Amino acid sequence: MRSHMAGNQKFPSDLLFVIGLVILTDIFVLIPVLSESFIRTVLGLPLVLFLPGYALVALLFPANNGLEGIERAALSVGMSVATVPLIGLVLNNTSFGIREMPLLASLSLLIILTCAAAYVRRRQLPEDKAFGVSFKASAHSLLVEILGKPESSTEKILRVFLAISVMALVGSLAYVSIIPHEQEPFTEFYILGPDKTANNYTTEYIQGDSGTVIIGVVNHEHRTVNYTMDVRLENRSLALPENLKNIQLEDNTTLEEPLEITPSFEGENMELQFLLFNDTEKDVPYRDLRLWINVTEEA
Repeated sequence: MRSHMAGNQKFPSDLLFVIGLVILTDIFVLIPVLSESFIRTVLGLPLVLFLPGYALVALLFPANNGLEGIERAALSVGMSVATVPLIGLVLNNTSFGIREMPLLASLSLLIILTCAAAYVRRRQLPEDKAFGVSFKASAHSLLVEILGKPESSTEKILRVFLAISVMALVGSLAYVSIIPHEQEPFTEFYILGPDKTANNYTTEYIQGDSGTVIIGVVNHEHRTVNYTMDVRLENRSLALPENLKNIQLEDNTTLEEPLEITPSFEGENMELQFLLFNDTEKDVPYRDLRLWINVTEEA
């Protein structure tokens, strides 16, 4: 959608569409009734793999010369793939950690602010110089490419291939929409440092002193599960509070609790095991984690 005059432009339709997708995705993630829908996944993929890069490309290249549509799309995917891990790295070094809500909020804020900045840059250009997308013209162009009379047998083959690809995409989306696909049951088991990030674990102890780790268990088993946990230092079980020794979690619920570790004997490079058992197998750990610690004699 083209603006009429520089400095007096309507908000570009492509940027408005991007912001609308971000808000719609947030709604489907945050509202419990909607979060179970397949639409959440359909909306979530572009939020991670395309929209951040598109907003950045719109900011960096506000003019309609230099980059064609297919080049912008490819660059958008590449920049998204590069940007999202950087956001995850930043979050991992904060108290928020790499969690769904902080990641969703960070991506949403980045995309919306970048789109606003891209709009400001486009306003500074004349109407015929600012980049814009006309969805009506794009749809018409696509139909012409698919249905138009081919000039050669090669072009005809390419158009048939494109039509088949579009039909396959539509069929795949319809299949995902109609046929329920239940995720394989699993349990997340993790430990975090005292600052709730996946690093800065206490590995150097003085005998008698304590260190703290955060124990995390997330139930995705499609049922309520009764877990038991055992923490062993060199195969010797440590005392655990009752809320971590026996854990009952309903489906799609999370437990995050601090655990104070107090080694009772000294040694170097000792194995500290965190073993999680489910209610169907009491002898073989369902999940296990390990740290290696040093404990020195009290001065």
